[in-house]
Amino acid sequence: MRSVSEWPSPFPIPSFAYDVELKLRQGNETFQKTGKALSVARDLKMDILDKLAQAMFALKAYPDKYQIETVSSELVRKYPCLKEPGSGTGHQGWTTSIKYKLGNYRSKLRQAGCNEVSVNRKRGMDEDADGGFTLTKAKRGEVNHVPDHPDNYNDDSLEEHRGILVTEMKKRSKDVDLIRIKMDLTFSLRRKEVVEVQAMVTEIQERWPALFLQEQICYEFLRITTKDLFGTFTAAMDEYCPRLIKLYRVRKGAFGQGMENLLDSLDEQTSDIAQQRMRMCLEGLPLFVRDSGQKLFLKCLDTDPEEKQTAGVKMGVLTVLVDDGGPTPSQMVNRIAVVLEETIVLSDLPDIPTAFAYLFGLLYALNIEFPKEHKYTFETVQHIIMGLSTSCSQRVRSLKTKLLS
Repeated sequence: MRSVSEWPSPFPIPSFAYDVELKLRQGNETFQKTGKALSVARDLKMDILDKLAQAMFALKAYPDKYQIETVSSELVRKYPCLKEPGSGTGHQGWTTSIKYKLGNYRSKLRQAGCNEVSVNRKRGMDEDADGGFTLTKAKRGEVNHVPDHPDNYNDDSLEEHRGILVTEMKKRSKDVDLIRIKMDLTFSLRRKEVVEVQAMVTEIQERWPALFLQEQICYEFLRITTKDLFGTFTAAMDEYCPRLIKLYRVRKGAFGQGMENLLDSLDEQTSDIAQQRMRMCLEGLPLFVRDSGQKLFLKCLDTDPEEKQTAGVKMGVLTVLVDDGGPTPSQMVNRIAVVLEETIVLSDLPDIPTAFAYLFGLLYALNIEFPKEHKYTFETVQHIIMGLSTSCSQRVRSLKTKLLS
């Protein structure tokens, strides 16, 4: 695996083809005289990006975000005519373009049989002790991990349809039928970007805002797994909840006060009993399978700043409670949200089970690995609830045996 212990600073911008260098020199001269940036034609931009991708890959196949930014900043420093008008840094657009060009470059090498790019980083995970990266593979139950493009379409033509999607999402009155058609059409491009580039959630939100529509999370899960997200989840929870609650009650003494509190809160409910049972089963699951103490189901007050509400949260379901100023914590819910990478990606959801189902769907849609601290919780949902895998860990197999006995 190509890797460098220290990324060069400044990054050595490679020499471009003679005609490209000529255009850039002329552009710099004009910029120095008039302050006008060069209008970069598509062919020129592709020539620049191709050369940069080759130079970066020669040093490191999977540069970090800040390393990519050093390349784009050095590019506009050397060629100020390439600065983007209206951009704070002048190179933000170049950073994004370089990142996706690298993804495409790695894909081409992989298709050509280059073993060096048959590995990929998991989002949020560091290089291992040997400097390599963990192998990326389809999650269990994925039928379409990275499908081929539709006939007669390529990256460029599908990118045009992605642009139509972004434009439609900016409208107050959105054409949901058009959005679904374009999301279906661009599925292969989106999966290619999500799996190979491993962009941050906020970056995917910017490029694929429709992916975070509630109905599109369900459609994307269906495209990837061919399974109905909510239909499968709800039916299985209806079946297993009574058995889970029975297990929780029998062994509640082994799981501390947390399980006691959950069971007490369920016993106090007088309405929406089915939904409350489902909520209690989900909140008790991390305790029962003995996942990490880091919480998956979080609470805060509506008077807390949003950055405080989500600080340090890799993923979770957040319940925002009304701050009534009383001496004891309020139980009045202001809103329920889904958090990924310290960002609220879905809000104003009706209940915790619905929010959790969307969270599970997003983990597939965004190709996010199950975190170690919640491994057995999500494996239980994957294997037992959603029926997406035929094998599982001994811990989850033991739970399944208890549920079916």
